[in-house]
Amino acid sequence: MPYFVPLVAFGRIESAETPLAFTPRLVLTTHMLKLAGPGLDEPLTTLTGVGEARAALLERLGLRTVGDLLLHAPRRYEDRTHKKAIHDLVLQETTAVQGVIQAMGVKSWRQGTGNLFEIILSDGQDRLHCRWWNQPYLEKQFAVSQSLLVYGRISSVRPRTMDNPEFEPLEEAEAQIHLGRVVPVYPLTEGIRQRWLRSLIWHALADHAGSIESSWGDLRRQAEAVTGKPMPVSGALLAVLPDRREAIRQLHFPATLAAATTARQRLALEELLDLQVELRRRRQRLVAGAPGRACPSDNRLIKPFLARLGFKPTAAQVRVLREIRADLSHAVPMRRLLQGDVGAGKTLVAACAALMTIEAGVSVVIMAPTEILAEQHFRTFERWFQPLGVPVELRTASRRVEADVPAQEPRLRVGTHALLSAGAAPDNLGLVVIDEQHKFGVAQREALVRQGVYPHLLVMTATPIPRTLGLTVYGDLDVSVLDELPPGRGVIRTFVRGPEKLPQVWQFIREKLQAGRQAYVVYPRLEESDTAASIKAAAEELGVVSQAMAPFQVRLLHGRLPAEEKERIMREFAANQVQVLVATSVVEVGLDVPNACVLLVDGAERFGLAQLHQLRGRIGRGGHSSWCVLLARQMTVEARHRLRVLEETADGFRIAEEDLRLRGPGELLGQAQSGLPPFRFAELKTDHDLVVLAAWLATHALQP
Repeated sequence: MPYFVPLVAFGRIESAETPLAFTPRLVLTTHMLKLAGPGLDEPLTTLTGVGEARAALLERLGLRTVGDLLLHAPRRYEDRTHKKAIHDLVLQETTAVQGVIQAMGVKSWRQGTGNLFEIILSDGQDRLHCRWWNQPYLEKQFAVSQSLLVYGRISSVRPRTMDNPEFEPLEEAEAQIHLGRVVPVYPLTEGIRQRWLRSLIWHALADHAGSIESSWGDLRRQAEAVTGKPMPVSGALLAVLPDRREAIRQLHFPATLAAATTARQRLALEELLDLQVELRRRRQRLVAGAPGRACPSDNRLIKPFLARLGFKPTAAQVRVLREIRADLSHAVPMRRLLQGDVGAGKTLVAACAALMTIEAGVSVVIMAPTEILAEQHFRTFERWFQPLGVPVELRTASRRVEADVPAQEPRLRVGTHALLSAGAAPDNLGLVVIDEQHKFGVAQREALVRQGVYPHLLVMTATPIPRTLGLTVYGDLDVSVLDELPPGRGVIRTFVRGPEKLPQVWQFIREKLQAGRQAYVVYPRLEESDTAASIKAAAEELGVVSQAMAPFQVRLLHGRLPAEEKERIMREFAANQVQVLVATSVVEVGLDVPNACVLLVDGAERFGLAQLHQLRGRIGRGGHSSWCVLLARQMTVEARHRLRVLEETADGFRIAEEDLRLRGPGELLGQAQSGLPPFRFAELKTDHDLVVLAAWLATHALQP
């Protein structure tokens, strides 16, 4: 049965009787901003100057209709409103100049190898040479004594020269499409020139702007009609944003750069608002149409489990477990995101949620992104649940452990992508837990939850999610946050160093090993290129570390090792038979060795901040003070700025916000993993206020 996906996976509704049945389209298109109105759906060939050949070129840009053309957003703007006198021009400067043509002509090279069209422009005091290479047809567009406005970069000062400048005859400059204004610069494709496309959009606006309708009407009026609901601070934007028609005009030909910004914000708000409304519709369809399974618990397993732990859950864990218990007790399937910083205790919450579900007589599946993490979860849950008589099973690509109990007896099954295979999940599935959910693609999550009849779903992440992303990617999920760390954790100190400090770093690690502690050394390049080259590189790095750390035991751990060998190495490291673990980012999640107190990340500038924060979470898990050394091989200004954030804070949410600002959502989550729509106008790196405002409007001011 097609199943509700807990992410942005829009599609076509297939059945009115089963409102959640739809054909998922895993990447949201920008259909939300399709312009409506007379003539806007017409093909581009209806515009003057667009034949079949040019229409085919424009289609490469995704432009098929007049409406598409009017939504073709500029990638940047050039302020061409300021003119300079010719004698004030300096080398490499880009500016506008006005003058009269004194002379002009075409110079051809011998044997027809090329030509140069040149005009000499005078402003009454000095002269400017303007040159166009291999464009002799331009001679027909100019005349001596003609007034001209040009814009370009000064390529020489003796004589002062512009190569291939933009131009506008002053007698035609009443329109001022290309000069004397803030000018749009568009994304292009081969065969389409900037000047031609700009003119096309100018004339299309002149002919069709009056047809543009606003699908949301007056946002300000609708918002003001809501009483008793305080608006977010960003609600002040509604007072300055133009209506849609004016926004389209100012998007292409703004009066000022500030006007271009507010035009983009208006259109971005519409995109974000449409998304928020759709997310709320999806949630309403889930509540109204999903025949879920209530899983009331009676505490017969939870109480003895908590009594055996030897420590008390934090207040944050208790609060989140109350939220989960309330969800499980209802027939509407739980859709909850659990996020917490590294070491906040998500595994314990998952264990309690599993026991609550098993108390109700149904099974639970926990899916992890790597075999290492799945194996560790299996060992942890087996140790916790075996005294309670709860069967725990493992299903990975290389290992399968099944309990010898009747098929219908409730159980916990832990696994990796292998759980996606047909028949891999228990028949009586009541709860799906996805750990480190950002490691999975949307289709993989969907395939797992399809294997049950609307089971409850808990997705967990130790990568704190910026609020901007939380409101877009996970806007249809309830969110629980573990904002409290268990007591007894050691302090982690973080340092950024260059390669010249590596000898001192090795000496520091040796001192900690001599004191009985352990260390991780992480390299990013072990995962690059083909398998043979990667294994060779791994062996080389292992040799370097082994020599530096002798006589201490050093082992290599990476994702290509056989399962039995990975299991053996992890056991040896956990038992301190191995003192240094050389690894790839495979240790980002899963390993819990309290005695490890040093982490060296070689090539740290090649990791994202959130991933480095995850890696740092491998240490500081015991009572010992710990040290994280981020070794940057290429210490650029940008790398130093990024890595300094980790030196300054251990707050995962602040780090995630900075990662979003620096890298953007697509790189932070991965476009395929996140299900993020490819917005035309919204920029999640900078549009936090618009996201918050759109969520508020969708909840309080609009009726989806």
